[in-house]
Amino acid sequence: MSTVVNRENAVNILTVFKNQLRVCLLSVKYNIMREMVNKVTFVTNILFMMLNNATILVQWVILFHLREEVGGYTMKEIMLLWGMTAASYGLSHVLFARVFSLPELIISGKLDAYLVQPKNVLLSVMTSATNVSAIGDFLYGLVVIGIFCTGVSGLYLLPLFVLTGTAIFVAYALLLGSLSFWFVRMDMLSGQMMMGMISFATYPDGIFKGVSRFLLYFIIPVGMAVYHPVHMMISFDKRLLLTVLVYTFLLGTAAVTAFYRGLRRYSSSSLMEARL
Repeated sequence: MSTVVNRENAVNILTVFKNQLRVCLLSVKYNIMREMVNKVTFVTNILFMMLNNATILVQWVILFHLREEVGGYTMKEIMLLWGMTAASYGLSHVLFARVFSLPELIISGKLDAYLVQPKNVLLSVMTSATNVSAIGDFLYGLVVIGIFCTGVSGLYLLPLFVLTGTAIFVAYALLLGSLSFWFVRMDMLSGQMMMGMISFATYPDGIFKGVSRFLLYFIIPVGMAVYHPVHMMISFDKRLLLTVLVYTFLLGTAAVTAFYRGLRRYSSSSLMEARL
């Protein structure tokens, strides 16, 4: 009897998961379709973002003409670094752009609109917007990695590392944003921390030493999102892979837990603006 009940529970959980996933995919689809109403603007935003990323790399071309490596990285590894950063950052903003403005929703009381919807609150918030220009980041990242990743094993690992990088970007933004349930003006700190993460991700980790290196691997998770994946695309390491997967799971769990604990505080009070 207990076996039958457990099986039914498992089926119900799987059904709920499939339904929630379907709703998320539909939300992302309609967000993109809404942005495609003006096709010229849509395509222009994507192309200009790809061009912007390409022009920034001119500094590295010049630098590597002057010296063979920087922080232990050659030009190929720098390209992989930029590609992984752009692909992960881009996909996170295409699918879950709203999570990066979560502090604004909490502080201004705009989270109320999501509480009355019949679907999961967190997924509803995360998939309620998309960033069109981020599609250019994502495509640019894939193109760069495809060109400079010469190993077959590295290309096989590409989808996994783009997903883990995306998950880390989203989870980190969610964790920082959820702190707005407890602390006011977290929008400023959250924005600066995310910009710092992007900035550090475009420089080789070999130039960072001591405390700064520790911070970039565990406090600002650039190392787990970008550095380790790039290293493994060049030389695969099972321990590094396990480290990245475990860290991604733990960070995601911490972020979701922080959001729902904070949500209890939000739903039991009036607008956050009243508490400033």
